[in-house]
Amino acid sequence: MDRDADPLPRGITHFIGPALAWADEDPDDRTRSQLRGTIDAARAHDPAAEAELADAFGSRLEFGTAGLRGRLGPGPNRMNRVVVMQTAAGLAEYLRERGGGAVAIGFDARHNSDVFARDSAMVFAGAGLTPLMLPRPLPTPVLAYAVRHLGCAGGVMVTASHNPPQDNGYKVYLGEGSQIVPPADAEISANISSVAGQPLSLIQLSDDWTTLGDDVLDDYVAQVATLVRRHSPSRAHVVYTPLHGVGGETFERVLERAEFPLAMRVEAQFEPDPDFPTVAFPNPEEPGAIDLAIGEAKRASADLVIANDPDADRCAVAVPVQGSPGEWRMLTGDEVGSLLGWWMIKRGATSGVFARSLVSSSMLDAIAAAHGLTSAQTLTGFKWIGRVPGLEYGYEEALGYCVDPLHVRDKDGISAALLVIEMASALKEDGRSLTDVLDDLDREHGIHATTQVSVRVSDLGRITDIMQRLRANPPASIAGIGVVGMDDLEEPTDGLPPTDGLRFSLVGGARIIVRPSGTEPKIKCYFEVIENTNGADLQTARASAARRMEALRHAVAPWLE
Repeated sequence: MDRDADPLPRGITHFIGPALAWADEDPDDRTRSQLRGTIDAARAHDPAAEAELADAFGSRLEFGTAGLRGRLGPGPNRMNRVVVMQTAAGLAEYLRERGGGAVAIGFDARHNSDVFARDSAMVFAGAGLTPLMLPRPLPTPVLAYAVRHLGCAGGVMVTASHNPPQDNGYKVYLGEGSQIVPPADAEISANISSVAGQPLSLIQLSDDWTTLGDDVLDDYVAQVATLVRRHSPSRAHVVYTPLHGVGGETFERVLERAEFPLAMRVEAQFEPDPDFPTVAFPNPEEPGAIDLAIGEAKRASADLVIANDPDADRCAVAVPVQGSPGEWRMLTGDEVGSLLGWWMIKRGATSGVFARSLVSSSMLDAIAAAHGLTSAQTLTGFKWIGRVPGLEYGYEEALGYCVDPLHVRDKDGISAALLVIEMASALKEDGRSLTDVLDDLDREHGIHATTQVSVRVSDLGRITDIMQRLRANPPASIAGIGVVGMDDLEEPTDGLPPTDGLRFSLVGGARIIVRPSGTEPKIKCYFEVIENTNGADLQTARASAARRMEALRHAVAPWLE
């Protein structure tokens, strides 16, 4: 019997026609062949092929304030050349409606990043814009810098940051060099939907675009190097890893320009590799991701480990554990955020605003207030932090830091790393360490213990159900601690735009924030426990904070089931 005569599951027949039409339009030989193979397998009742077809064609990657991010492959719910060209055309129309101009385009070393960047350049050129392509795979902060430095109307960075190897993404900036926020995301999305409803052949393409030389990269390197003083202390012994990403070359150029010694490389992870062969997940926050770097640091008796994520917009820091020879620990994003805030003030910051995301530690507020500086909190993401008026310094707990907002209005793992090395070196000259400063801050402002719990889901409906359940039945107490207030962040709160999230304030100085991730299929809980030292020794106060934190974590775990 001919297999086409076999009855197909009703749901699958719905996707066969769109999939065939997609294959006819797809300009990529590889994904076109892949899709036709999946169609054939689905017709033969292969369950895996049926599931893939339903997922790839059952919805479309949603364009939002984080741009696009998703798995590579054919279909509207995947990252591929068709989706990228449609997205570029929608963005081009948005920019044209506002006067047009130049568009900077950057890309990392992930699979197909260079292809997606070239397709974007051809679409922008065909729309009458002026595409300016960075010369090779480079960090995201270089693209963010280029948008402002070149006076562009917008910018695109092809990257999935720290996502798994099978993913890619499309991050969009507007002319001030910040990532997009509402309503621009919805307006661009509407344009993309309009383009996606038409044949791909209607998108005008042109080869009239420019590949930049190294000038922009040179200017970025020179600017970052100016953040440290000439002849600044630089004696900290550093081990560095870019986690197979694109940060290595730029980081070393910055160190050389600043006249700092080069860090010791983790050679197995230094060259860009889109398969990320030495890590299970290329995110420095993930357990085990910086184990190779810590191993090198132990052998070399180093002072510091610095890790960038694959597109180098995040910076992770690990240090030796005081009193435990041979033991190392990674500092939390909140600890590094507080240290950099303290160091910015120590270096002479006397004005401007210190900003943090609302899920980050309130320690930064206390540091700023103690020195007469203004602090602000924003929604999660540098698309919001980068827009704070008068921003002097901003950070988010997910290892993102902005130390030079005049030039890069986004998180920048390269410039943050340079200042961390300067700070550690200056402290080393005084016989002190980053850990000593954290102790000082805890004594002065109280323990601000933070942690995060997240659950990855395969069904996004689970996240919706969890949020609805908490809204409908908010707890009166958590771990026996009374809830003194619940803020539904979908309503205007503290002057912030609405977002999907809940904030619980507890008796005794603790808070819990629950929110869906904006870039991954996760739901996240962020905890902060504040413990006043009141003359007690740090070890006792920290132990008390740890007990309170563990009780809260245990009580909240069932929420995410």
